[in-house]
Amino acid sequence: MTTPAVSVIIPMFNASQFVGQSLESLLAQTFQDFEVIIVDDCSTDSSAAVVESYAPKFGGRLTLLQLDGNSGSGAVPRNTGLKFARGKFVYFIDADDMLTLTALEELYALAERFNADVVYCESYYAARADLSEVFIHSEQHGGSFVERPTLESDDLSERVQKILRHDYWVTPWCKFIKRSLLVDGEISFPQCKIAEDDIWTYELVFCAKRFLRVPNIVYVWRQSEDSMFRRNRSPQREIKFWVNPLLFGLKALDEFMSKLEFFRVNPQFRLAILDHFAHGRCLAQLSKVAAQVEPLELYETIRDGFTDTLGSQNVLFAYLCTLACEQRKNLSRQDEQIQRLLDRH
Repeated sequence: MTTPAVSVIIPMFNASQFVGQSLESLLAQTFQDFEVIIVDDCSTDSSAAVVESYAPKFGGRLTLLQLDGNSGSGAVPRNTGLKFARGKFVYFIDADDMLTLTALEELYALAERFNADVVYCESYYAARADLSEVFIHSEQHGGSFVERPTLESDDLSERVQKILRHDYWVTPWCKFIKRSLLVDGEISFPQCKIAEDDIWTYELVFCAKRFLRVPNIVYVWRQSEDSMFRRNRSPQREIKFWVNPLLFGLKALDEFMSKLEFFRVNPQFRLAILDHFAHGRCLAQLSKVAAQVEPLELYETIRDGFTDTLGSQNVLFAYLCTLACEQRKNLSRQDEQIQRLLDRH
């Protein structure tokens, strides 16, 4: 069997409404030397049947894998897909999104021309679910945008500073990656409910010798109402949701950095990355809902979020309870100050 140039890996859960359009955008690609690996995370709708109906159109280049149980995030499906991937390059896309006609052609040409380990697209097309409106967007916060393909400095201290400035967007589909980088570097998605993309992106930035930023806009992100970030959760569930990456993400990130000489001899950068992930990502979200829960219930909710890891995570548990309660007090004091100002008028 001929080895494809690109492996397109798609995690899928209940995407029957849109996965057909995603596959159509792949069939229409001007570059066809690719395989498609779809990993179904136990969908309860007809997603798998839709994918199977497209298999003949791909002429043996489409593989559908089924997980034994729902994993609750994209981490396990993406890691599973990577195990079966054969391409020189890997591209992760989501089951409800699409590519422009020349997306794979552009990305592959750039990767080959610059011998890039990662091709990073700074912008994308954001679209309403019904595609009634499409506009150019970016989630990149720090730094400036490139006007032409630009290789990043290989100075890891500079890259760390850029991570701290939010100069790399973390979503997987803005990155076209050499498969050997992921395999040889043992770069995978940690099994968190959320924020696994952050850690995976950090690891790419740490390990990619040739990291290429490009202005190309090739991805159409459909802003589905069923996004994990858009689902309505109770304050209690929201707290548990953000405790999860603190439990499993921080450990995975620290263990990965411990393998790299740069972080062993520069512990200040290692600490800065851990602090950035914990405070900027998880604790900021957790603090937002702390004021909505009474102190005793807050304690019990955080404790429940630790499941069976509490015995080995007592320090983190105590820290989170203290932090959440302090945040609750701060917000309460702010409310009192605002009310006093209103009463004066």
